[in-house]
Amino acid sequence: MSAAAPPRGARPRLLGRTAVNAVVGLSVLYTLLPVVWLVLAAAKNRDALFRSDLLSLGDFSLADNLSALFAMEEGIYGRWYVNSLLYAVVGAALGSMVSVACGYAFDKYRFRGKEKLFGLVLAGVMVPPTVLALPLYLMASKVGVVNTFWSVFIPVLFNPFGVYLGRVFSQGYVPDEVLEAARVDGAGELTSYFRVALRMLGPGVVTVFLFQLTAIWNNFFLPMVMLSDHSLFPVSLGLYVWNSAAVVTPDYYPVVVTGSLLAVLPLIAAFVLLQRYWKSGLTAGSVK
Repeated sequence: MSAAAPPRGARPRLLGRTAVNAVVGLSVLYTLLPVVWLVLAAAKNRDALFRSDLLSLGDFSLADNLSALFAMEEGIYGRWYVNSLLYAVVGAALGSMVSVACGYAFDKYRFRGKEKLFGLVLAGVMVPPTVLALPLYLMASKVGVVNTFWSVFIPVLFNPFGVYLGRVFSQGYVPDEVLEAARVDGAGELTSYFRVALRMLGPGVVTVFLFQLTAIWNNFFLPMVMLSDHSLFPVSLGLYVWNSAAVVTPDYYPVVVTGSLLAVLPLIAAFVLLQRYWKSGLTAGSVK
């Protein structure tokens, strides 16, 4: 007896699944290869960085590179790392609270010109941060905070995209009926927000926090415009300065690569620890 013929349409589905898996595999490979290169390069000495066998599993000198990294220029890399943590972690925490509060106000309150004002917020989303660097520098110069911690920290507290997300999260997570019940029970507006709405907005706050953390940690142009004191540099700007110096002094290359590896660890840790809240936050407003 002859074998039964495969159902019509099975082969196209199989080809489609194979094509999708191939695209996903190439995407994963494209993403992971630079990470693998960074991990292996951070463990190599200067001479091994320029050899063709860089991806080999020999000639490890990670401990020496770490020692050189934190000893370079009197250990200024540690100061840059602390600066980045202050700019990014504290700035993202405060900025996410500001953004979510503004989004909540746009969603729950009625006031004159609300939609026009929100339109300006959306327009701000489309403005590249590099375009704002010069106006921010001129404003900081007027008030005398150029080349200080505040010249970088204050601008990152305000994020139009975070305000937009805050409004979306408020619409998806905070029912108007719950707020009305809180008001009936005698709660004021601030009490209703902090004790009722903010608890419901937890996943949204985490999502905005992760977006702002990534943006602030990778922020480069604003610190470059605002700062000239090397002790105030974030990691991104400090590594750029060292990489420029490596053209003349090749001893900087190993510390730049090792410093780059350490620079991505806080972002990885944040996404791993908060991914559960982030995933739930991304579904805000998808189901009514």
